[in-house]
Amino acid sequence: MLDILIIGAGPIGLAAGLEAQREGLSYLIVERGCLVNSIYNYPLNMTFFSTSERLEIGGIPFTSLNAKPTRAEALEYYRRVADSADLNINLFEEVQHLQPEDDVYRIFTSKGEYPARNVVVALGFYGIPNLLNVPGEGLPKVRHYYFDPHYYFRQKVVVVGANNSAADAALETWRKGADVTMVVRQPELGSIKYWTKPDLENRIKAGEIKAYFNSSITDIREREIDIQTPEGRLTLENDFVLAMTGYQPNFSFLEKIGVKLSNDEKRYPQYDSETMETNLPRVYLAGVVCGGMDTHVWFIENSREHAVKIIKHIKEEQQAEKV
Repeated sequence: MLDILIIGAGPIGLAAGLEAQREGLSYLIVERGCLVNSIYNYPLNMTFFSTSERLEIGGIPFTSLNAKPTRAEALEYYRRVADSADLNINLFEEVQHLQPEDDVYRIFTSKGEYPARNVVVALGFYGIPNLLNVPGEGLPKVRHYYFDPHYYFRQKVVVVGANNSAADAALETWRKGADVTMVVRQPELGSIKYWTKPDLENRIKAGEIKAYFNSSITDIREREIDIQTPEGRLTLENDFVLAMTGYQPNFSFLEKIGVKLSNDEKRYPQYDSETMETNLPRVYLAGVVCGGMDTHVWFIENSREHAVKIIKHIKEEQQAEKV
């Protein structure tokens, strides 16, 4: 019997494990992919907007070569956290369902089942992309994840999006020899790192990266795409589409286990902001999943305190039961 089963081995799931360990609670972290799977899937050359100390968990220092760490440095840090604390983690094991049984939960995974008194859902949002919902989106040339720019050398690449992911993909692939076109729904570029935005704006101004604003892709075919622009429809030759349109939490999993979601497009999950407990007794949310479709609200630096709140509440509940 576990005191806590933690779903997700991202930074906030690890933070919850560290807090549980410090409070002497039995716990298990279960992750469907690799350790900090979302960070692993970030672009190869990605640099965080946050400084290293704001990515720290459990009070364990994170030092990096520069003020803003890279993806590789973050992976190294979280591996060292997991090893130095000897965290109890099962990787490549997916949680499929929770079943309440009296005052405990039975958690069924792809590899077994576990009884636990409390469950912490620390799912990220990087696993389910927001789709374009246009014909041809299922073609192999359409990518919702961008990793390494070398792959696109001498290719005609369309990047969809206006924010950081789109900016990084456009600039990096262009610098590695791609013919890059951006398609942006908005009238201008969005929220982009301050050291990246002027670079992209200058490339667009110089005509080195083409950009269509107030525009959207309407059809994707093997060798070309259609774009609806303010001036009318445009057909371009195309080898790859990088749809950097954002991601969303696994709402179907939350609904499946019984967590209530708002009925509007934001799909906010129901939870107590003081304890992080959901409408399900002893089932807690932590991290970016708390924001519903507003995935920009919660980051590592402002959601790592969720772990502290949760473990504090669980300890208080345990002590109350003993009285």
